[in-house]
Amino acid sequence: MNPCPCAFRRDVRPENFDFLGNLTGMWAIFLGAILATVGGLAATQLEWFFERRRRAQHAAQFFGEVLTTLRYILEIAHDTHGRGEPFGPITLRMLRSAKREIDIYDRNRETLYDLHDAQLRARIHTLILRINTPLEGVFDANDEIRIVETQLKSPDFPPVHREEAEARLVRLKLSREAGYEFTMETAQKIQATVRELEPLARHSFDGLGREPA
Repeated sequence: MNPCPCAFRRDVRPENFDFLGNLTGMWAIFLGAILATVGGLAATQLEWFFERRRRAQHAAQFFGEVLTTLRYILEIAHDTHGRGEPFGPITLRMLRSAKREIDIYDRNRETLYDLHDAQLRARIHTLILRINTPLEGVFDANDEIRIVETQLKSPDFPPVHREEAEARLVRLKLSREAGYEFTMETAQKIQATVRELEPLARHSFDGLGREPA
């Protein structure tokens, strides 16, 4: 016997379909959670991108200023080296000033990793090493030269050792001059490295440290 159609209609009640509304609400919550997560990740990535670029810019500005200052100091030292006593007090003071700039670099060397270009980082670090090593050799040789010269001036210095001391003095002076020349030769490469930093720093280092005309 077929069921009465009216009985079927009585079983199809609106409250029987309430679960559809609940399901729609759950999907809305789920979709909202996904969108919030994606938005949070996008905001974090964007913030990280701008922070990374900001740190790279600051690092480029810092190393550009250090290298430019180092270059100008060495230029002044080279100018004084060519006048009068090659390694007189003024020249040595300027060379020590250059060493202090290198010390500033050493204290902030970790900042170098804020630059994203690994080759540029390597060039900067190698450049500093190629300037610092012979520069330290100049200071070491100069200290030994002073000691030997003091010995030779002493009336109590044994004559038997005088010839040997004089020969050593010549070698030390040659070593000092060679270290100085290598330092100045390497310093000529500073400007090219600074030019590489300028786009990252968004700044031109021309004129930095120069006296106004």
